[in-house]
Amino acid sequence: MDRTSVHEHSLVLSADGMSRSLRRISHEILERNASVLEDLALVGVLTRGVPLARRIADNLGQFEGLDVPVGSLDITLHRDDLDGEEPEVGESDVGFDVTGRTVVLVDDVLYTGRTARAAMDALLDLGRPAAIRLAILVDRGHRELPIRADYVGKNVPTARGERVSVGLEEIDGEDGVIVVAQ
Repeated sequence: MDRTSVHEHSLVLSADGMSRSLRRISHEILERNASVLEDLALVGVLTRGVPLARRIADNLGQFEGLDVPVGSLDITLHRDDLDGEEPEVGESDVGFDVTGRTVVLVDDVLYTGRTARAAMDALLDLGRPAAIRLAILVDRGHRELPIRADYVGKNVPTARGERVSVGLEEIDGEDGVIVVAQ
């Protein structure tokens, strides 16, 4: 996380707070999907949704001894905001059949809902899940589409001009969430 920026920022989730939020999300996933745990799968949206999905899967393994498959999903070609740009496409890696499963899409921040919509479209290209759920570390509001998360780590009211920056140990070297004034 770039804390040396000239912009003002405020810490909204520390590393410990992030860990607690992910444990709570994991417990909620267990509670709400008790009847379908054998068909549960997690798919992280590239980039930061993938390590979050892995952490949730690790929690599910610790709490219940479950071995929940985890995949990664690139949504670039499903975005509606490319405007003729040449997209930089990442690589999806979903090594299991999503058909008939309850798939929990995992991402770091829910804002307009457009990323979540693109993720659902990309997932449906792979098969027909029995259900799709959405787990989000931070919901910042300002929806443009009628999408809501099923599991939320923290609701953070923001202004449209602010940016939510999520730092993850696996990518950025440290965990934390800050809101940056632009």
